Amino acid sequence: MSDSQRFPVAAHTLAYLAHKGAFDATAAAPSSVLAASIPTNPVVIRRVTAMLSRAGLIATRPGANGGAWLTRGPETITLDEVLKAVNGCAHLGSPPAGAKGCPVGQHIPRQVAKALTAAEDAAAHALSRITIADLLADNPASLSAIRLPAA
Repeated sequence: MSDSQRFPVAAHTLAYLAHKGAFDATAAAPSSVLAASIPTNPVVIRRVTAMLSRAGLIATRPGANGGAWLTRGPETITLDEVLKAVNGCAHLGSPPAGAKGCPVGQHIPRQVAKALTAAEDAAAHALSRITIADLLADNPASLSAIRLPAA
């Protein structure tokens, strides 16, 4: 799975678990069910749920009766936490080293790194105001002012 897909898959997974009321092991959702909702391969789901589990956002149980469930209420899980859990904005990349002796090549990597940091900080700030519960709501205040570009 590409880095750029981890965050949307993670957010979808958490929203699905909240929607289904998966708040303990008795209501665990298996990776095959989660994968069908997205749709993606269950292996992709298991990779993402491993990351979410390490971050403490979900718990998992392996095996035939296994699955994943939320460890916190969806209204307390912010999207910046989800972004961090799946390794941030890695898809924005990192600046190349630059050529030694070239004034541009020696200067630009540092400036691009600053720009990437600014973008990640802005994304984290915006996402910190949106929860998993907001993703399930019809018109939450956190998303009401955002307009999508016309298709």
